[in-house]
Amino acid sequence: MRNTIFIGLLVQWSLSFAQPGTVTEHLKIDQFGYPPDVEKICVVNNPTSGFDFSAGDLYTPGGTLQVRKSSDNSLVFSGPASSWHSGASYDQSGDQAWWFNFSSVTTPGTYYIYDPTTSKRSFTFEIRNDIYANVLKQAVRMFYYQRSGFAKTAAYAYDWTDGASHLGAQQDLDCRLVTNPVPSTTRQLHGGWFDAGDYNKYVNFAYEPIHDLCLAYIERPEIWTDDYNVPESGNGIPDLLDEVKWEMDWLLRMQEANGSVLMKVSVTDFSAASPPSADTGFRRYGPAQASATRTAASMYAVGALAYNLTGNPAMQLYADTLEQAAVDAWNWLIANPAYSSYNNSGFASANPEMDAYQQSSAQVGAAILLFALTGQTTYRTYVDAHYTEMHPMQWGFWYPWESIIQDLLLYYSVLPNGTTSVKNAIRSSFTNSMNGSGHLLPAITGTSCAYRAYMSNGDNTWGSNRPRGHTGSMFYNVITYGINANTAVYRNAAVGYVNFLHGLNPISRVMLTNMYDYGAEKSANEMYHSWFADGTQYDNAITSTYGPAPGYQPGGFNPNYHPDPSYNGDIVPPELQPSLKSYKDWNTSWPENSWEVTETSISNQGSYVKLLSKFVSAPCVKTVTNAYDAGYGTLRQAIACANAGDTIKLKLPVSATLQLTSQLVINKDLVILNSLAGQAPVNCVAAGAGIVINSGKTVHLYDLSLTGACANIIQNQGNLHLHHVKFDATGVTSNVLKNLGGEARVYGLVELKE
Repeated sequence: MRNTIFIGLLVQWSLSFAQPGTVTEHLKIDQFGYPPDVEKICVVNNPTSGFDFSAGDLYTPGGTLQVRKSSDNSLVFSGPASSWHSGASYDQSGDQAWWFNFSSVTTPGTYYIYDPTTSKRSFTFEIRNDIYANVLKQAVRMFYYQRSGFAKTAAYAYDWTDGASHLGAQQDLDCRLVTNPVPSTTRQLHGGWFDAGDYNKYVNFAYEPIHDLCLAYIERPEIWTDDYNVPESGNGIPDLLDEVKWEMDWLLRMQEANGSVLMKVSVTDFSAASPPSADTGFRRYGPAQASATRTAASMYAVGALAYNLTGNPAMQLYADTLEQAAVDAWNWLIANPAYSSYNNSGFASANPEMDAYQQSSAQVGAAILLFALTGQTTYRTYVDAHYTEMHPMQWGFWYPWESIIQDLLLYYSVLPNGTTSVKNAIRSSFTNSMNGSGHLLPAITGTSCAYRAYMSNGDNTWGSNRPRGHTGSMFYNVITYGINANTAVYRNAAVGYVNFLHGLNPISRVMLTNMYDYGAEKSANEMYHSWFADGTQYDNAITSTYGPAPGYQPGGFNPNYHPDPSYNGDIVPPELQPSLKSYKDWNTSWPENSWEVTETSISNQGSYVKLLSKFVSAPCVKTVTNAYDAGYGTLRQAIACANAGDTIKLKLPVSATLQLTSQLVINKDLVILNSLAGQAPVNCVAAGAGIVINSGKTVHLYDLSLTGACANIIQNQGNLHLHHVKFDATGVTSNVLKNLGGEARVYGLVELKE
């Protein structure tokens, strides 16, 4: 990996040799690039305070800036840079700023921003539809590296190989109760993810990332592919869900027979080693608590919804297992309604206990998801009785530190059998907050942040990259849940937070580790993590043998950081800086305590993955391998992206029936054929017609067996050609094939079963 990075840097140097001027970090862009259809703004800064001001690193842009192609330096766009707030200094960064809008540049290619007055240019960046696809893969692969009890081999882990960790004496295969570590208390609690920079595992700390990842799948199943190069790649299941399953399997092991859920698995002190397989400390578990049972009930339920969507029979059976675990946890909570107050006895590691409100919030969320899963009114009744107790409803203020319950309330607001008045109240509260809260739409319309990713100054704290990602997702929720028809405003607002995390920030630092092979030119080189620790061969992406694995998101800007009192003096930066310059790229442990700034966490990562997934285009796959109605590899996705005249091939798993659970409209000339032996089974369940062929469109169907519970299996308004097709009228209330001004022709054997 280090050789690859070195070669990549040489190539970048040789390309830049022919380009005019020199690179400056004052011309700030998303270092990976932009999808063509989003707003693109280069932010130019001139420091008025902070470490860069003290160093005399000042800059004033010329009156005109340019966009040039990297390949030949040709000019493609030029225009003025507009002064942000008439030259005012942005208090959170200590900068004057200018905005150079080049949104009209949409042609795919590699570019840079050039200031002809100063002969300075930006880092290079790309414009293309799938610009973030590989970045998303690396960010999801972070969870693979965080797997506990799983050997990382070179085929999948590249330079970051390691044996299966924490399977030794009195570790996760013989994990004992921390307050009574005798053999009779042993549990097999292997698997799951390391929570953060240590190797401990917490049920409550998995709550946010599990929901973020599962909702990312539920909201856009069509983008998640099976080629992330994890050991399960190619198994027909999106690799995101393969990764989530590694954690879910551990969460299932944490559930007791009575439905309650254990709290944590951890060493009792602060010990760790690098690599993880070298860590031999005894591991203990914390007893079952109501808080862990509440969060687990919600996690099991959201997982069941996600795995049900895959259309994969094995995963749907797994969804049934998760649903039953959620019901068991819920029933335990009904029998034991008190809130827990866990004291973390026996552990020095973090106490993951939640306060009473947080536990209540998790239970309301679990009720929403269980209602969506089962349709049982007991869960809806619980939601309707308690939703007004949730802070966003109680306060009329929606904000990024309560992202999961906010997401789930909005999810309830679109459930067809939810209570209408409750759904309307939720949507109204969110709309009012979005329009009226200073950190949301008013921050966009008022250009409150010079770097286009506003959070209130108080939200810049330990782990601030997490709420920054969640704020971006709040804007995108307007689109996901159909709150406002003016989607461009909210999409551009959300992508501003992506751009910020990709280097368009006061320190021009991509908030992902070691991404030089994937387009970053100033990546996070270090982070606090026991595996990638200071002084190891994984220490620094530039100066050590390997550096940290790619794609980890460090904690973020933290103006509240201070070293341990035993440290003599200040560390500048991150100390004594404006809020958005309070960052240092380092991983030194006690007494410098770098974990307050750069420690990673699965919560940070989940927030980023969910937001970034909104800007990844769905790949066009014209071989249908997914039998479900929607998602990656489905017929619906193939039709949506196919060009007129294309051929779509069905290659379904053995014994699978392609399910159309809502009406499928074919609005282009297509050939749809079964590429396997026999006739591919297709079942349509929809009000009215299952499949509609629009007027003037020519469609050929080959080797299909069509059934349905609908008025018509096919309603044809165009030119339909049937080749060896079988219809089964069982469940059809009218004609299996209804021509409405269209014409149908038959070739070979076409059967009709009455």
